[in-house]
Amino acid sequence: MQSTLIEKTAEHRARTHPDTVTVWSSAFRRLTHFFQLNHSGLGRVLLRAGLMGMAIGALADTSIAQSVSPVIQWNRTLLVIVRTHGAQPATIHPTRSFALLHAAIYDAVNAIDRAHKPYLVSLEHVSRSASQDAAAAAAAHEVLVQLYPAFQVTLDAQLQQSLAQIQDGAAKAEGISVGQTVADLLLAARSNDGSAAQPIPYVFGAAAGDYQSTPPNFPAQPQFTHWAGVTPFALERADQFRPGPPPNLASDTYSDVFNEVKTFGITNGTASSADQALVGRFWNGAIQNYWNEIAQTAALARGLTTAQSARLFALLNFSVADSVIAFYDAKYTYNFWRPVTAIRSADTDNNPETVADPTWLPEVGNTTPDPAYPGAHAVISAAASAVLISFLRDNHLDFNVTSEVLPGVERSFHNFSDAAEEATLSRIFAGVHFRSDLTAGERLGQEIADFVLDHLLLRGHRDHEANGHD
Repeated sequence: MQSTLIEKTAEHRARTHPDTVTVWSSAFRRLTHFFQLNHSGLGRVLLRAGLMGMAIGALADTSIAQSVSPVIQWNRTLLVIVRTHGAQPATIHPTRSFALLHAAIYDAVNAIDRAHKPYLVSLEHVSRSASQDAAAAAAAHEVLVQLYPAFQVTLDAQLQQSLAQIQDGAAKAEGISVGQTVADLLLAARSNDGSAAQPIPYVFGAAAGDYQSTPPNFPAQPQFTHWAGVTPFALERADQFRPGPPPNLASDTYSDVFNEVKTFGITNGTASSADQALVGRFWNGAIQNYWNEIAQTAALARGLTTAQSARLFALLNFSVADSVIAFYDAKYTYNFWRPVTAIRSADTDNNPETVADPTWLPEVGNTTPDPAYPGAHAVISAAASAVLISFLRDNHLDFNVTSEVLPGVERSFHNFSDAAEEATLSRIFAGVHFRSDLTAGERLGQEIADFVLDHLLLRGHRDHEANGHD
């Protein structure tokens, strides 16, 4: 029955979007092949083989429930993928994938809802009765299949599971067509955005204050040296809100932030409390993943519609993706050393208030392999919390956050600001950032979120949005 539906959808696409019928036909062939395999002994063997192992099992756990928006379901799917070892290309930052996914979902859903201005793709002659859920699922599927082709069998299966929750008919067929079209056009528009460039070889500095490879693992090269060259999703340029320089090594400010992290960020230290040390370890993962899960919780708690969720996750992930582009611009402009280097080499900084400890190591062991200033957790947490507060018009929400790196460990919060503050300050207790890195990062993240909220996905000619979320 699903193959018949997709055939009808392909016919509908040929009538309404002839310019993309070739791409849709290719997708149809892939899906038809999937169903043929699924109903053959070979298909069953392939599915059981599970070439992606635990990742495929985890994706299966994101099975579609009618009560949960496809926006959230496909966000969960991407989280499973990026958490799978080896799935994410090492030189492409995963925040780009989240921004692409949610840009496509938003423009597809908004082509039907039409309550707000499109992000990039605007389609004409789309019926308002077309299925928004089908559009979201089809757009998400096409983006993820193109970005992560090794997961295609599982993603194809999830698409069919998503579509099975929607009543067959013209509305469903048109929704699929809209989603596929939008995804294709969006991916084409971003195909030369600079993300495929190779990292720029980095020469570590040797002077006081210069970024150097960090003990105990001493990475051969820092990460994402090229990422400031990626085209932003919202900002006019990567350095649009570049912060001023880090504090001078001879300043009182530097002395204060140096001694703070030296005292509270040392591994097995006695100055920080057990909870502070836990905070340092709890947040020591991919911070964008935490905030996407927080947004999932918020969207479910507020009962957001598919259109509302599509807009929220697009705004969130545009802000986060551009935060990464912007902070890498600043990091590789200032090339400021990390605390572990600064503390071990304090006798070179000409500051009498800083004392070297040649064996000092941070609480979390290894330091993220890139310069310190500004702090990534601070930028992303400030941007993400600002988007959530603005969109929901409320800072308050009782929610739990699960650690990316401490399995099963949760922490509870009563508002987004508190979570952002803890995630930010955690980097001091982790021993990997100075407070000055975090202060600059918070300002940068807020400025990026403000720009995104002021310029993207604004109200269109239809002046409505249920529950007051505009």
